[in-house]
Amino acid sequence: MKKKDRYTISELAKEFEISTRTIRYYEEIGLLSPDRTAGNQRIFTKKDRAKLKLILRGKRLGFSLDEIREMIEMYDVAGEPEQIRLTLKYGEKKLREIEEKIRELELLKEDILNLREILINRLKEIEKDNS
Repeated sequence: MKKKDRYTISELAKEFEISTRTIRYYEEIGLLSPDRTAGNQRIFTKKDRAKLKLILRGKRLGFSLDEIREMIEMYDVAGEPEQIRLTLKYGEKKLREIEEKIRELELLKEDILNLREILINRLKEIEKDNS
């Protein structure tokens, strides 16, 4: 899609492969604030499009909508350097959470492999006794 200054909700939904309902929800909770035409149609600016892109990226990375809101608002309040610092802070927190989940999954995998070995050996014993 060619970049332009104004977008309809349908254009953004198609571009980002999300529903118009999702975009309306982000508007309802105050993450997006599109302009309106005289006929009350939503018109999104390039800034709205950029915010939507940030929201979707944040969701994909596992950030909560409150964290995303804070990161977006930080840009408006304190500027880009502070927004970057806050994003780094949340990113570090998310990395720690992911690393902990990986450790937990590795332990779970080890437990399942051990159980599998026990069950395979038990099955061999039963089949040997039944022969």
